[in-house]
Amino acid sequence: MSPAKTESALYLDRLGDVDRFLDQISDVKELALDTEGASFHRFLDRIYLLQISTRERSAIIDPLPIGSPAKLGQLLQSNDVEVVFHDADYDLRLLHQDYGWHVTNIFDTRIASQLLGIKSFGLAALLEQFFDVRLDKKHQRADWSMRPLTPDMLEYAAQDTRYLLRLKDHMTSELQRRGRLRWAEEEFARLEGTRWEAEEEMEGFLRLKGARDLSRRELAVLREVANWRDTVAAQLDRATFRVMSNEVLLELARRAPRSVSELSAIKGMPKGMVERAGADITAAIRRGMEAPEAELPKFPRGQRLSKDRDFDDRVTRLKSVRDAAATRLELDPGVLCSRERLENVARSGAKRIEDLAAVPDLRRWQIEEMGEGFIRALQQK
Repeated sequence: MSPAKTESALYLDRLGDVDRFLDQISDVKELALDTEGASFHRFLDRIYLLQISTRERSAIIDPLPIGSPAKLGQLLQSNDVEVVFHDADYDLRLLHQDYGWHVTNIFDTRIASQLLGIKSFGLAALLEQFFDVRLDKKHQRADWSMRPLTPDMLEYAAQDTRYLLRLKDHMTSELQRRGRLRWAEEEFARLEGTRWEAEEEMEGFLRLKGARDLSRRELAVLREVANWRDTVAAQLDRATFRVMSNEVLLELARRAPRSVSELSAIKGMPKGMVERAGADITAAIRRGMEAPEAELPKFPRGQRLSKDRDFDDRVTRLKSVRDAAATRLELDPGVLCSRERLENVARSGAKRIEDLAAVPDLRRWQIEEMGEGFIRALQQK
């Protein structure tokens, strides 16, 4: 397909066209980027579209027929090019997972808006507030893996980057005016190197909401039916909840139906699934019911954190400092400093402001705004 225009955005699905476009913008010092995945539809998410905007031009790159657009990776990994996202975290993870790219010199308009105390910081809300642009939300959960993409889907995708550079300009000006640009720059620097971490030691089925209410035998059944679901979802390349919901898995674990007819009585059980895979599901349940006692799953012991007797009191005093600063700065308290970071401060044993630099995840700008109050709170008895 030759390059097609989506209003101001080119749709590029041939490598030669992509390379020509990237050559034409190779001297830019800033660009806006967004990706479209399909986690709502597919078992494993990946990048199905890449949207790019400069000050003058926009393009939508379709990576399915061309693979990794190497010249784009060179731009995104150059320290000379500022890359503007809205809510960069998931995009950065996908870019590393699919292409091995580590994006540098990032500006994230979501983080910037939160540091400015803006309460509605979704992209649609920001564009409406500052530019009176209303985004059509009907494709929020679209299946971006489908081809061909409709013109209105491409237009929806193009909107995600079309205004980002102008939004960055506004955010930068406001951050400078309020003396918070250094805060934002520290947060942006921490985004560099964002990637998928190795799976936690706890098996996935133990993380399902409601699993902690089950007995060990019920957990064994849950393990088997969850493994069955993952296998089917991978074969179909379909999101796991589209194969069977978590609520049905938990009900199977509780009731352990022994036959296909008992399976049919489970609330929410897809009738077609019973007909196609009833025997496989009951076999999975039977494996869980027959698992030896020594092999029954259990939750790992929680990490023991050294809490002395007044740990909770210290956290409460630190929280008071944080909340007072949040009021003064007109910020959401959780944006200013999360409870996890307050707990890190509480167990740090810091006696001077300089000691706070060693507290995990605590930012320099947070120390500047609250450090003195934190030390006083830690010294109170």
